[in-house]
Amino acid sequence: MSATSSVPAWKRKSTLVMLAILAALAVFGTTTQTWLHVSIAQGAVQQSDLNIPGSKAAVAVSALALVALAGALAVTIAGRVARIITGVIVLLAAAGIIVVVLGVLADPSAAAMAEVGKATGVVGVASNAATTWFPVAAVIAAAVLALAAVLILWAGRGWTVRSKYDAAAAPGAQPAPGAPIDEVDSWDRLSRGDDPTA
Repeated sequence: MSATSSVPAWKRKSTLVMLAILAALAVFGTTTQTWLHVSIAQGAVQQSDLNIPGSKAAVAVSALALVALAGALAVTIAGRVARIITGVIVLLAAAGIIVVVLGVLADPSAAAMAEVGKATGVVGVASNAATTWFPVAAVIAAAVLALAAVLILWAGRGWTVRSKYDAAAAPGAQPAPGAPIDEVDSWDRLSRGDDPTA
């Protein structure tokens, strides 16, 4: 049985990174949809034709989703220390998304105020804003993203080193006898004072 097959799927690097990427994309995808339906009070007339997407109702969510996506992608090539840093960044981005979206859900009228002001030309116009299900979906996706980040931080401690540069940095690591030497290996040996032509 191979080492990879003995590791549970939920601990594998490929599984957790893919989960984080999909969750970040899901959050970003919700921001392209309508988050708020607004009825604007103008005298005795009610207008219900203003729909506000998540990218305008909560600008920070789109930015944080992109940060989380970049962090999840960076995990695929990060070493041990960089993996911890990027994992923490992804976790903080997920937490930030949840906080911002909960603010929109708690007070949709305040979240809609800027767009209502642009639509009416008057700042502070009273509006009756209602949320759609997309902010809730964003919170769920962000919670999955946070879970993936926590699992990356926890399970990532046991992930094997994939890079030959990381392997070379390991104590006592030496190239196998008779292994082919490329230009990079030659430069590494020269920097250690060895003659690669010997």
